[in-house]
Amino acid sequence: MRLAIDHTTHYVFSGPVSRGMQRLRLKPKTSSGQRVLEWSMHFDGAQAQVEYDDPNCNNVTLISFEPGVQEVTIRCEGLVDTNDESGIIGKHSGFMPMWQFQEQTDLTRSGPRTRALLAGLTQDGNTLGMLHGLSALIRERVEYSTGHTDAATTAEGVLAAARGVCQDHAHVFIGAARALGIPARYVSGYLMMNDRVEQDAGHAWAEAFVEGLGWVGFDISNGISPDARYVRVATGRDYRDAAPITGIRYGARDESMHVKLAVEQQRVEQ
Repeated sequence: MRLAIDHTTHYVFSGPVSRGMQRLRLKPKTSSGQRVLEWSMHFDGAQAQVEYDDPNCNNVTLISFEPGVQEVTIRCEGLVDTNDESGIIGKHSGFMPMWQFQEQTDLTRSGPRTRALLAGLTQDGNTLGMLHGLSALIRERVEYSTGHTDAATTAEGVLAAARGVCQDHAHVFIGAARALGIPARYVSGYLMMNDRVEQDAGHAWAEAFVEGLGWVGFDISNGISPDARYVRVATGRDYRDAAPITGIRYGARDESMHVKLAVEQQRVEQ
């Protein structure tokens, strides 16, 4: 499947920004199940400074704001060919040792609610089946609903609210998998929706390391393993490691942000 992606993030600041920088994890890499054919990034009100791979092998672009700017636009466009690999990514790569994905973070740390969740999980020695069961259990316990959580909400907080979005589902899954001794990580990327082209935001899911298979993806929010409709962009221990955009600025107190995203299948000429 060939997917065309057009992703624009537009910032408006309450006053002139004297200095500002952002770290962008918006460029996918060719990996298992996907091949990047084209990818370009355009900036208004900012300039690219350096590009590098972080410890998770994510492509990172560092940009700086033009002095005094009050609006910044970041636009990414690209074409990616994808295959359905049943969510299997395979062997581990990158500079992060595997034990890092067994350690809890502030966002994934398990507690009494995670232990209560795991009490309802069938554990019969089949790791892959158990992880699919965990995904289904989280989807049952945590309703997909916007406006109840934010980027700082922990896995325990999500379980307490019993509501959340894809990011929250991923954090609960990661925390629970790690509590079982299974390495797990967060994935940010894109998903082609079956019912629409225009979207409000990118997507997030989780991956767990299964002996004999390697990394395997689990989209808890949709109850499936990623297929050819998915494009992986960044991975990490939690959202903070794989966030599409993070940064700092000086000189403006407030900001508003608008995201415009289109993911659409393209016809491939034979």
